[in-house]
Amino acid sequence: MLADIFSMCRALAARGSVSIIPVKIASSRERSKTTPRKQLTSFCICGPHAHPRRLRRRYYQIREFQMASSGDELESEDPDDELELDDQPEAAAAPIPERLYDINDADEDSKTANLEALTLNEEDAWWNQQPLNNLDLSSNALTHISPKIENLNTLTVLQLHDNALVALPPQIGKLEKLVRLNLSHNKLRELPPDLFSLPELRHLNISHNEFIELDPDISNLHMLEFLDASNNNIKSLPGGIGFLVRLTALLLPNNHIKELPPDIVNMRSLQKLDLMKNDLVALPEDMGLLRKLQCLYVQHNDIKELPSFEGNESLNELHASNNFIEQVPKDLCANLPHLKIFDLRDNKISEIPDEVHLLRNLTRLDVTNNSIHQLPVALAHLAHLVSLQVEGNPIKSIRRDIIQCGTTRILKTLQERAQAKDRQGGGAEAQTCPAAVECQAQSELPAGNVDKYKLRHTRTLAVNLEGLTQVPDQVFEVAAAENVHVVDFARNQLKQLPNGLQLMSKLVTELVLSQNAIVVVQPFISQFTRISYLNLSNNLLTDLPHEFGVLNTLRELNIGNNRLTFIPKALYELQGLEILLANDNHITALNVAGLENMGRLNTLDLRNNDIESIPAILGNLTNIKHLELIGNPFRQPRHQILMKGTDAIMSYLRDRIPT
Repeated sequence: MLADIFSMCRALAARGSVSIIPVKIASSRERSKTTPRKQLTSFCICGPHAHPRRLRRRYYQIREFQMASSGDELESEDPDDELELDDQPEAAAAPIPERLYDINDADEDSKTANLEALTLNEEDAWWNQQPLNNLDLSSNALTHISPKIENLNTLTVLQLHDNALVALPPQIGKLEKLVRLNLSHNKLRELPPDLFSLPELRHLNISHNEFIELDPDISNLHMLEFLDASNNNIKSLPGGIGFLVRLTALLLPNNHIKELPPDIVNMRSLQKLDLMKNDLVALPEDMGLLRKLQCLYVQHNDIKELPSFEGNESLNELHASNNFIEQVPKDLCANLPHLKIFDLRDNKISEIPDEVHLLRNLTRLDVTNNSIHQLPVALAHLAHLVSLQVEGNPIKSIRRDIIQCGTTRILKTLQERAQAKDRQGGGAEAQTCPAAVECQAQSELPAGNVDKYKLRHTRTLAVNLEGLTQVPDQVFEVAAAENVHVVDFARNQLKQLPNGLQLMSKLVTELVLSQNAIVVVQPFISQFTRISYLNLSNNLLTDLPHEFGVLNTLRELNIGNNRLTFIPKALYELQGLEILLANDNHITALNVAGLENMGRLNTLDLRNNDIESIPAILGNLTNIKHLELIGNPFRQPRHQILMKGTDAIMSYLRDRIPT
């Protein structure tokens, strides 16, 4: 079998149709008894027609053979094991060898050979061979696929992208175990009806083809979870597409769709919907039925009005730039409590409603190039807003030089105006707290003003910019009764964690206490057994209690802008922590041994501290993919290296580890 495959590949390589990627195959004599076996069940014929950036070194697996068990073994020392074709000119695509379609069948010679050797090595017998389940024929300029593809009925993954296919054989419908099919970057205009009977297909990519419509039978792919039909000429979607109830991602950008079918809202599992660069004039009024939708992209369409999105509580990102939208519905602001990114640039919007303060979690608002004359002071109530883009508007209420200074200065100006209104006692928005809890600005939050309906509706207790110094226990009792799991008291005057928080220790998953005056975190923080996100930035902390180390569910911790002179020792026990933001403190040194214990740490931000030297062994922590060190007094690595990013920093450090 091995000889068949090598002869087949070398024949194709001689005609310039494929590039052979060097793989070391270990013989039974070379394998030690302790070397783990790897059943090899994938095969790749990747042609030279692939874009250079797509050509990555891949170690594919072929049937009953064993591949080297480590990366070091993959580089063969025998020049006969490698065939380099980098200097070979491109040639016309050769047909796929017929032997490939029968690769699951052992010929008589191999049966005989294996039977004779059975007493020596039974594991190589033909009946112990594993069938092919992953086939990659991408980037070969193929114009057709043989009907014999039906013989490979054990395939679960089939990659046919970057070819010149104009049609597929009906026999592809015989691949009943197929889970993933990539047909992108071809010349297909239709799919064979048999394909829509594939019972296990979950991932289908038909992007960058020549489709003008989707076959209504696509709704028969009941297991489909991902569909990419971007960059085609599709003008409409078929009725019945809503039967794809398992679909989590529907990507349709760069088409010519003018209207969405009514039943699209039946895709109750949909999380990402991309309709960018189409010809849409409106969105369905009942978009709220897509209750799991998290990201919606409708840029570059002809939309004039946005729906209220009632029911889309999970929506995190709404991108609607480059349309003809004239106003932001007030109901929209009330219905999207978890919206973080709101992109409305290049529209026809004339004003931002005061109800914008209801977008409690908004971090980025872009209204560039609209017709806005005035910014509402309600924007100052958005405690998490870090990016406010308003350029290209005829704003007269704020001086141009303030706008040019950016988000921080704009929000500061609006906040000063809001405080002035408070002193004058004017304006409804100055009288009430625009959150799940309504109250007048004061040092203590009255428990009687808790809005239970909003707590139940948003599962969020959020009170910001109220100057609170304490919170009654009754507030947390009510919140716990409504099963609230997000608590946000950012931008107040709290000096410690409210004691009543203990009543919600088994519920809280996100806790935001940034921009307060917290000096100490009490030991009861260890009781929060479900917490995954904790923001303690912009406080007065100098350390964290050792009980902090038991928060095994914590994934992200922000302790930036405090008074820390070292990374608290308790953090080194957080095995599940993935993101640690400790910027703008006074940290003087790094405990690499401690950081090494944090095996899942992916992001480490240490900007603007007092670190005098960076240990070279930090470069060995390969789990760290994002490292920020700018703004420290150390001399090495130099600023030029820091600006090149994490890979350059880690490489620099590894090169300086003593041998």
